[in-house]
Amino acid sequence: MDVFGVHHDLIAEYEAFTSSLVAVRDPDIESHLAGERERKTRWPDPKLALNPTFRSGGTVASLCDDGLLHPMCREYFRHKKHLNDPGSRTLSLHQHQREAIAVADRGDSYVLSTGTGSGKSLTYIVPIVDKVLRHPNPDGISAIVVYPMNALANSQLHELEKYLTWGVPEGHRKVTFARYTGQENSEQKLQVLKSKPDILLTNYVMLEYLLTRPDERRELIGAARGLRFLALDELHTYRGRQGADVALLVRRLRDACEAPGLQCIGTSATMATGVTFAEARKEIAKVATRLFGTKIEPKRVIGETLERSTDPGPDAVPGVHPANPLPTPSAAPPQRLMSFRPSTRP
Repeated sequence: MDVFGVHHDLIAEYEAFTSSLVAVRDPDIESHLAGERERKTRWPDPKLALNPTFRSGGTVASLCDDGLLHPMCREYFRHKKHLNDPGSRTLSLHQHQREAIAVADRGDSYVLSTGTGSGKSLTYIVPIVDKVLRHPNPDGISAIVVYPMNALANSQLHELEKYLTWGVPEGHRKVTFARYTGQENSEQKLQVLKSKPDILLTNYVMLEYLLTRPDERRELIGAARGLRFLALDELHTYRGRQGADVALLVRRLRDACEAPGLQCIGTSATMATGVTFAEARKEIAKVATRLFGTKIEPKRVIGETLERSTDPGPDAVPGVHPANPLPTPSAAPPQRLMSFRPSTRP
Protein backbone atom coordinates (compact mmCIF):
# COMPACT_ATOMS: atom_id res chain seq x y z
CA MET A 1 0.00 0.00 0.00
CA ASP A 2 1.22 3.50 -0.89
CA VAL A 3 0.41 5.26 2.39
CA PHE A 4 1.58 8.63 1.11
CA GLY A 5 -0.63 8.32 -1.94
CA VAL A 6 -3.62 7.39 0.23
CA HIS A 7 -2.89 10.37 2.48
CA HIS A 8 -2.66 12.75 -0.51
CA ASP A 9 -5.89 11.51 -2.09
CA LEU A 10 -7.79 11.62 1.20
CA ILE A 11 -6.75 15.22 1.91
CA ALA A 12 -7.48 16.31 -1.67
CA GLU A 13 -10.95 14.79 -1.65
CA TYR A 14 -11.88 16.16 1.77
CA GLU A 15 -10.56 19.63 0.90
CA ALA A 16 -12.61 19.63 -2.31
CA PHE A 17 -15.68 18.61 -0.32
CA THR A 18 -15.29 21.32 2.34
CA SER A 19 -14.48 23.99 -0.27
CA SER A 20 -17.65 23.22 -2.18
CA LEU A 21 -19.89 24.03 0.80
CA VAL A 22 -19.20 27.78 0.84
CA ALA A 23 -18.49 30.22 -1.99
CA VAL A 24 -16.16 32.96 -0.68
CA ARG A 25 -16.74 36.33 -2.35
CA ASP A 26 -14.55 38.59 -0.19
CA PRO A 27 -11.07 38.89 -1.79
CA ASP A 28 -9.30 39.28 1.58
CA ILE A 29 -10.90 36.17 3.05
CA GLU A 30 -10.22 34.23 -0.13
CA SER A 31 -6.58 35.37 -0.04
CA HIS A 32 -6.29 34.31 3.61
CA LEU A 33 -7.74 30.85 2.88
CA ALA A 34 -5.45 30.45 -0.12
CA GLY A 35 -2.48 31.29 2.10
CA GLU A 36 -3.56 28.65 4.63
CA ARG A 37 -3.83 26.08 1.86
CA GLU A 38 -0.36 27.03 0.65
CA ARG A 39 1.08 26.72 4.16
CA LYS A 40 -0.87 23.47 4.75
CA THR A 41 -2.14 24.88 8.03
CA ARG A 42 -5.18 22.65 8.31
CA TRP A 43 -3.63 19.47 6.92
CA PRO A 44 0.13 19.52 7.41
CA ASP A 45 2.39 16.96 5.80
CA PRO A 46 2.83 13.73 7.79
CA LYS A 47 5.64 13.79 10.33
CA LEU A 48 8.06 10.92 10.11
CA ALA A 49 10.22 9.76 13.01
CA LEU A 50 12.63 6.85 13.25
CA ASN A 51 13.68 5.74 16.71
CA PRO A 52 17.27 4.72 17.36
CA THR A 53 17.95 1.01 17.69
CA PHE A 54 19.44 -1.01 20.52
CA ARG A 55 23.14 -1.59 20.02
CA SER A 56 23.95 -5.18 19.11
CA GLY A 57 25.46 -7.44 21.74
CA GLY A 58 26.27 -10.36 19.48
CA THR A 59 24.46 -13.70 19.51
CA VAL A 60 23.88 -16.51 21.97
CA ALA A 61 26.03 -18.72 19.75
CA SER A 62 28.94 -16.27 19.92
CA LEU A 63 28.68 -16.13 23.73
CA CYS A 64 28.81 -19.93 23.78
CA ASP A 65 31.92 -19.81 21.59
CA ASP A 66 33.49 -17.32 24.02
CA GLY A 67 32.74 -19.58 26.97
CA LEU A 68 30.43 -17.07 28.63
CA LEU A 69 27.45 -19.42 28.19
CA HIS A 70 27.13 -23.19 28.44
CA PRO A 71 27.26 -24.88 24.98
CA MET A 72 23.67 -26.17 25.32
CA CYS A 73 22.38 -22.58 25.40
CA ARG A 74 23.13 -22.58 21.69
CA GLU A 75 20.50 -25.29 21.21
CA TYR A 76 17.90 -23.72 23.50
CA PHE A 77 17.90 -20.03 22.65
CA ARG A 78 16.91 -20.01 19.00
CA HIS A 79 14.08 -18.55 16.92
CA LYS A 80 11.32 -21.19 16.97
CA LYS A 81 7.84 -21.17 15.45
CA HIS A 82 6.18 -24.40 16.58
CA LEU A 83 6.49 -27.39 18.90
CA ASN A 84 8.75 -29.41 16.61
CA ASP A 85 10.86 -26.52 15.35
CA PRO A 86 14.51 -26.72 16.52
CA GLY A 87 15.00 -23.11 15.48
CA SER A 88 16.16 -21.56 12.25
CA ARG A 89 18.91 -19.43 13.81
CA THR A 90 20.45 -18.40 17.10
CA LEU A 91 19.03 -15.48 19.08
CA SER A 92 20.60 -12.08 18.56
CA LEU A 93 21.17 -10.09 21.74
CA HIS A 94 21.12 -6.39 22.55
CA GLN A 95 24.10 -4.81 24.28
CA HIS A 96 22.22 -4.47 27.58
CA GLN A 97 21.34 -8.18 27.47
CA ARG A 98 24.97 -9.11 26.99
CA GLU A 99 26.00 -6.78 29.84
CA ALA A 100 23.48 -8.46 32.14
CA ILE A 101 24.74 -11.94 31.23
CA ALA A 102 28.31 -10.85 31.94
CA VAL A 103 27.34 -9.33 35.33
CA ALA A 104 25.39 -12.46 36.26
CA ASP A 105 28.39 -14.60 35.37
CA ARG A 106 30.41 -12.69 37.99
CA GLY A 107 27.80 -13.49 40.63
CA ASP A 108 26.69 -9.89 41.19
CA SER A 109 23.12 -8.74 41.81
CA TYR A 110 21.81 -6.25 39.25
CA VAL A 111 18.85 -4.29 37.91
CA LEU A 112 17.70 -3.84 34.31
CA SER A 113 16.06 -0.49 33.58
CA THR A 114 15.24 -0.63 29.89
CA GLY A 115 12.19 0.11 27.77
CA THR A 116 9.21 -2.06 26.98
CA GLY A 117 10.04 -4.62 24.30
CA SER A 118 13.78 -4.58 25.10
CA GLY A 119 13.93 -8.27 26.07
CA LYS A 120 14.32 -7.86 29.82
CA SER A 121 13.20 -11.41 30.62
CA LEU A 122 16.15 -12.87 28.71
CA THR A 123 18.52 -10.91 30.96
CA TYR A 124 17.69 -13.24 33.82
CA ILE A 125 16.40 -16.37 32.06
CA VAL A 126 19.59 -16.90 30.02
CA PRO A 127 21.93 -16.57 33.06
CA ILE A 128 19.68 -18.81 35.17
CA VAL A 129 19.60 -21.54 32.50
CA ASP A 130 23.37 -21.24 32.09
CA LYS A 131 23.99 -21.69 35.83
CA VAL A 132 21.57 -24.63 36.09
CA LEU A 133 23.43 -26.36 33.25
CA ARG A 134 26.81 -25.72 34.85
CA HIS A 135 25.97 -26.18 38.52
CA PRO A 136 22.50 -27.71 39.13
CA ASN A 137 21.12 -27.43 42.65
CA PRO A 138 21.20 -30.95 44.11
CA ASP A 139 18.12 -30.11 46.23
CA GLY A 140 16.07 -29.02 43.20
CA ILE A 141 15.17 -25.35 42.85
CA SER A 142 17.91 -23.00 41.63
CA ALA A 143 15.84 -19.91 40.85
CA ILE A 144 12.56 -18.29 41.85
CA VAL A 145 11.06 -15.66 39.56
CA VAL A 146 8.36 -13.44 41.05
CA TYR A 147 5.78 -11.64 38.89
CA PRO A 148 3.28 -9.00 40.03
CA MET A 149 0.55 -10.42 37.76
CA ASN A 150 -0.34 -13.97 36.82
CA ALA A 151 -0.62 -12.93 33.18
CA LEU A 152 3.12 -12.18 33.14
CA ALA A 153 3.89 -15.54 34.74
CA ASN A 154 1.74 -17.29 32.13
CA SER A 155 3.52 -15.47 29.33
CA GLN A 156 6.94 -16.38 30.70
CA LEU A 157 5.88 -20.01 31.12
CA HIS A 158 5.15 -20.09 27.40
CA GLU A 159 8.54 -18.55 26.61
CA LEU A 160 10.33 -21.16 28.71
CA GLU A 161 8.39 -23.92 26.97
CA LYS A 162 9.41 -22.50 23.62
CA TYR A 163 13.10 -22.17 24.41
CA LEU A 164 13.68 -25.23 26.58
CA THR A 165 11.35 -27.83 25.01
CA TRP A 166 10.35 -26.88 21.45
CA GLY A 167 12.46 -28.84 19.00
CA VAL A 168 14.67 -30.13 21.84
CA PRO A 169 15.05 -33.94 22.10
CA GLU A 170 13.78 -35.39 25.38
CA GLY A 171 17.28 -36.34 26.48
CA HIS A 172 18.53 -32.78 26.01
CA ARG A 173 15.90 -31.13 28.22
CA LYS A 174 18.23 -30.51 31.12
CA VAL A 175 16.46 -27.52 32.72
CA THR A 176 13.01 -27.94 34.29
CA PHE A 177 10.51 -25.22 35.15
CA ALA A 178 7.01 -24.85 36.55
CA ARG A 179 4.43 -22.22 37.49
CA TYR A 180 3.02 -22.06 41.02
CA THR A 181 0.77 -19.00 41.30
CA GLY A 182 -2.56 -20.26 42.66
CA GLN A 183 -4.06 -20.89 39.19
CA GLU A 184 -3.14 -24.57 39.31
CA ASN A 185 -5.59 -27.34 40.18
CA SER A 186 -4.83 -29.91 42.88
CA GLU A 187 -3.15 -32.32 40.49
CA GLN A 188 -0.91 -29.62 39.05
CA LYS A 189 0.08 -28.41 42.53
CA LEU A 190 1.01 -31.93 43.59
CA GLN A 191 3.09 -32.31 40.43
CA VAL A 192 5.06 -29.16 41.24
CA LEU A 193 5.61 -30.26 44.84
CA LYS A 194 6.83 -33.62 43.58
CA SER A 195 8.97 -32.47 40.64
CA LYS A 196 10.80 -29.58 42.38
CA PRO A 197 11.71 -27.75 39.15
CA ASP A 198 14.96 -25.87 38.56
CA ILE A 199 13.04 -22.65 37.87
CA LEU A 200 9.87 -21.77 39.80
CA LEU A 201 7.57 -19.00 38.51
CA THR A 202 5.30 -17.47 41.14
CA ASN A 203 3.90 -14.23 42.60
CA TYR A 204 4.71 -12.58 45.90
CA VAL A 205 1.44 -13.71 47.56
CA MET A 206 2.11 -17.36 46.73
CA LEU A 207 5.74 -16.94 47.77
CA GLU A 208 4.44 -15.91 51.19
CA TYR A 209 2.40 -19.14 51.30
CA LEU A 210 5.51 -21.17 50.43
CA LEU A 211 7.08 -19.87 53.62
CA THR A 212 4.03 -20.36 55.86
CA ARG A 213 2.16 -23.44 54.65
CA PRO A 214 3.71 -26.65 56.03
CA ASP A 215 3.53 -28.74 52.82
CA GLU A 216 4.87 -26.02 50.53
CA ARG A 217 7.58 -25.01 52.99
CA ARG A 218 8.75 -28.59 53.45
CA GLU A 219 8.73 -29.53 49.76
CA LEU A 220 9.56 -26.35 47.86
CA ILE A 221 11.49 -24.22 50.32
CA GLY A 222 13.35 -27.36 51.31
CA ALA A 223 14.15 -27.93 47.64
CA ALA A 224 15.37 -24.33 47.33
CA ARG A 225 18.12 -24.72 49.93
CA GLY A 226 21.12 -22.75 48.68
CA LEU A 227 18.88 -20.82 46.24
CA ARG A 228 21.02 -19.16 43.54
CA PHE A 229 18.69 -16.60 41.95
CA LEU A 230 15.72 -14.46 42.93
CA ALA A 231 14.29 -12.30 40.15
CA LEU A 232 11.59 -9.68 40.67
CA ASP A 233 9.96 -8.70 37.39
CA GLU A 234 8.39 -5.21 37.09
CA LEU A 235 10.29 -3.92 40.09
CA HIS A 236 8.50 -0.57 40.10
CA THR A 237 5.23 -2.23 41.19
CA TYR A 238 6.58 -2.91 44.69
CA ARG A 239 5.95 0.42 46.40
CA GLY A 240 4.72 1.64 49.76
CA ARG A 241 3.32 -1.02 52.05
CA GLN A 242 3.54 -3.66 49.33
CA GLY A 243 7.19 -2.77 48.84
CA ALA A 244 7.83 -3.18 52.58
CA ASP A 245 6.05 -6.54 52.56
CA VAL A 246 8.13 -7.77 49.62
CA ALA A 247 11.37 -6.48 51.15
CA LEU A 248 10.73 -8.46 54.34
CA LEU A 249 9.63 -11.46 52.27
CA VAL A 250 12.94 -11.44 50.39
CA ARG A 251 14.87 -11.45 53.68
CA ARG A 252 12.77 -14.29 55.10
CA LEU A 253 13.22 -16.29 51.91
CA ARG A 254 16.99 -15.83 52.01
CA ASP A 255 17.09 -17.09 55.59
CA ALA A 256 14.68 -19.98 55.00
CA CYS A 257 16.67 -21.16 51.97
CA GLU A 258 19.99 -20.74 53.77
CA ALA A 259 21.18 -18.66 50.84
CA PRO A 260 23.36 -15.78 52.11
CA GLY A 261 24.88 -15.40 48.64
CA LEU A 262 21.52 -15.16 46.88
CA GLN A 263 21.89 -13.32 43.57
CA CYS A 264 19.04 -10.81 43.18
CA ILE A 265 17.81 -9.43 39.85
CA GLY A 266 15.22 -6.75 39.19
CA THR A 267 13.72 -5.45 35.96
CA SER A 268 11.62 -2.40 35.23
CA ALA A 269 10.74 -0.18 32.29
CA THR A 270 9.81 2.87 34.38
CA MET A 271 12.37 3.27 37.17
CA ALA A 272 14.74 5.54 35.21
CA THR A 273 14.51 8.93 36.93
CA GLY A 274 16.95 11.82 36.95
CA VAL A 275 18.41 14.18 34.44
CA THR A 276 21.35 11.93 33.61
CA PHE A 277 21.78 8.19 33.52
CA ALA A 278 24.38 8.42 36.30
CA GLU A 279 21.82 10.07 38.60
CA ALA A 280 19.18 7.50 37.67
CA ARG A 281 21.61 4.69 38.42
CA LYS A 282 22.27 5.96 41.95
CA GLU A 283 18.58 6.31 42.75
CA ILE A 284 17.62 2.92 41.32
CA ALA A 285 20.52 1.23 43.11
CA LYS A 286 19.40 2.78 46.40
CA VAL A 287 15.81 1.52 46.00
CA ALA A 288 16.89 -1.95 44.86
CA THR A 289 19.35 -2.27 47.75
CA ARG A 290 16.59 -1.54 50.27
CA LEU A 291 14.18 -3.93 48.58
CA PHE A 292 16.56 -6.88 48.17
CA GLY A 293 18.50 -6.40 51.40
CA THR A 294 21.74 -6.83 49.46
CA LYS A 295 24.05 -4.21 48.00
CA ILE A 296 23.29 -3.18 44.42
CA GLU A 297 26.09 -1.01 43.06
CA PRO A 298 25.09 1.86 40.74
CA LYS A 299 27.36 0.36 38.10
CA ARG A 300 25.18 -2.78 38.27
CA VAL A 301 22.12 -0.84 37.10
CA ILE A 302 22.04 -1.61 33.40
CA GLY A 303 20.34 0.70 30.92
CA GLU A 304 19.86 0.59 27.19
CA THR A 305 22.63 1.48 24.77
CA LEU A 306 21.24 3.07 21.62
CA GLU A 307 22.66 3.90 18.24
CA ARG A 308 21.42 5.57 15.09
CA SER A 309 19.19 3.66 12.72
CA THR A 310 20.18 5.82 9.75
CA ASP A 311 23.22 7.55 8.29
CA PRO A 312 23.29 11.00 9.96
CA GLY A 313 24.91 12.64 6.92
CA PRO A 314 28.24 14.47 6.56
CA ASP A 315 27.26 17.53 8.64
CA ALA A 316 25.88 15.69 11.67
CA VAL A 317 27.76 15.04 14.89
CA PRO A 318 28.34 11.25 15.16
CA GLY A 319 26.30 9.43 17.79
CA VAL A 320 23.90 12.30 18.57
CA HIS A 321 20.21 12.31 17.85
CA PRO A 322 18.80 15.65 16.52
CA ALA A 323 16.39 15.75 19.49
CA ASN A 324 19.38 15.91 21.85
CA PRO A 325 22.02 18.13 20.20
CA LEU A 326 25.35 18.57 21.91
CA PRO A 327 26.24 21.97 23.44
CA THR A 328 29.35 22.14 21.27
CA PRO A 329 30.45 20.10 18.25
CA SER A 330 33.58 18.97 20.12
CA ALA A 331 31.73 17.43 23.06
CA ALA A 332 31.71 13.63 23.36
CA PRO A 333 28.44 12.01 22.25
CA PRO A 334 26.37 10.37 24.98
CA GLN A 335 26.33 6.58 25.07
CA ARG A 336 23.22 6.29 27.22
CA LEU A 337 20.33 8.08 25.57
CA MET A 338 17.80 7.81 28.40
CA SER A 339 15.54 10.53 27.00
CA PHE A 340 14.70 8.35 24.00
CA ARG A 341 12.74 5.94 26.20
CA PRO A 342 9.30 7.27 27.15
CA SER A 343 7.64 5.95 30.27
CA THR A 344 5.00 3.39 29.34
CA ARG A 345 3.23 3.45 32.68
CA PRO A 346 2.10 6.19 35.05
